[in-house]
Amino acid sequence: MLSLTSAQLSSFIGIFWWPFFRIMGAFMVMPFLSSSYIPVTVRVLLAFTISALLAPMLPPLPGVDAISIGALFLAIEQLLVGFMLGLFLTIMIHVMTLLGAMMSMQMGLAMAVMNDPANGSSNPILGQWFLLYGTLLFLALDGHLVAIGILVDSFRLWPIGSGVLDLPLMGLVGRFAWIFASALMLALPSILAMLMVNITFGVLSRAAPSLNVFALGFPMSMLMGLLCVMLSFSGLPSRYSDLCLDALEAMYQFIGG
Repeated sequence: MLSLTSAQLSSFIGIFWWPFFRIMGAFMVMPFLSSSYIPVTVRVLLAFTISALLAPMLPPLPGVDAISIGALFLAIEQLLVGFMLGLFLTIMIHVMTLLGAMMSMQMGLAMAVMNDPANGSSNPILGQWFLLYGTLLFLALDGHLVAIGILVDSFRLWPIGSGVLDLPLMGLVGRFAWIFASALMLALPSILAMLMVNITFGVLSRAAPSLNVFALGFPMSMLMGLLCVMLSFSGLPSRYSDLCLDALEAMYQFIGG
């Protein structure tokens, strides 16, 4: 007759339970997997499957009773660790949203917004377009597979029970400034081109006051902006792939890699 002690049962549950929380915390904010278009059941099953595959490779786990307050705090800790790891990729993908917002303002399309049913928010039309493009490019580069690989390595580099406060949290905070720097770097050629267009129409309005520059300037600014968007797509994949590699490297270094 097979019998299990409470310690053995707690150890068996902990092998699957705590890795599941870390992986699920990352899936809550990771690009594509965090979308409301992906059913919660699919995310939960995927996280549990990865946890089950990881079970034989996990380092020794802390001896905590699975039905205790300590286990609850340990589960919350793993949820926070996974959430912060996934936040690096969320910050990376929102670079494209900010890029679209910057270009929309320069083109005069700042008021043209579109509701995003996935996130329940309103974003500029170009922001939604660039966000979709960035997500597809991230998937095409197999960034989601690399991110899952980093999650798997995190159990070796930052074992369960190592805490949260010892992580380099200021490095994560600094990534929020990295959003604006990266988006400005990508949008700078278009911003300069649109600035030259606005300066040209400003000179025309001073040289020929009788000319209705405003009636001509708005459609010309929009056409020039669309031309800049078309030209920016020629160099955007290589630049954005560098940003993806930078974000994945920062995600790996966050856990001591």
